[in-house]
Amino acid sequence: MNHTAFRPGRVLVTGGASGLGAAVVDAVLKAGGTPVVLDRDIRNAAAAKAFEVDVSDRSAVSEAVQHAAETLGGLDAVVTAAGIDRCGKLEDVAADEWERVIGVNLLGTVSVVRAALPYLKESRGRVVTIASTLGKRALPEASAYCASKFGVVGFSHSLAAETGGEIGVTTMIPGGMKTRFFDDRAEQYKPQDDSRLNDPANVAQAILFVLSQPAGCEIREMLICHEDEGSWP
Repeated sequence: MNHTAFRPGRVLVTGGASGLGAAVVDAVLKAGGTPVVLDRDIRNAAAAKAFEVDVSDRSAVSEAVQHAAETLGGLDAVVTAAGIDRCGKLEDVAADEWERVIGVNLLGTVSVVRAALPYLKESRGRVVTIASTLGKRALPEASAYCASKFGVVGFSHSLAAETGGEIGVTTMIPGGMKTRFFDDRAEQYKPQDDSRLNDPANVAQAILFVLSQPAGCEIREMLICHEDEGSWP
């Protein structure tokens, strides 16, 4: 990708203070764009503008997205990188915790996109939703996460069909990445070998590639993973 020719513009990144979101913010900055972050903890956000918000709180999201867009004078792209997980058998994961995964990963994605739609339609911008290889393949003791990410895939595909010619919608499907995503898991659910985890910077570059497509051309879905990824196909 020719960074001298492409500028990503004004990019809203959820979960932008850590993990993949932080990698996207870094990539946008290096490409000459202007990122704005939505995150529950913005202390480590690299973007000049960051808003503290829980993406599962729809009214707070609506207000934060509006504020972010007005601060930047509009939006050119949204990347929904905020995500959580709660591992375990269905009967062992508290219902509130199980449903919180859906609230953050799926409903949070929907709320952010809904709030950003008017600005994206104005700029003919793009949405990149972050699904997972576990939005394609189910594993045991991951029912909440799989349900949320299968849902993101379905939502994104439907949104793409609904908004064709108005905005771009891409479903990004990353395999496991070397982030702190696994830190709060019980030991049995942590990767025992991180050599097959991808660098989130690689995924961030793929997202910039999506955003760099010329008018009239859209990448509808992209699966990106380490060459030895275990959760795909």
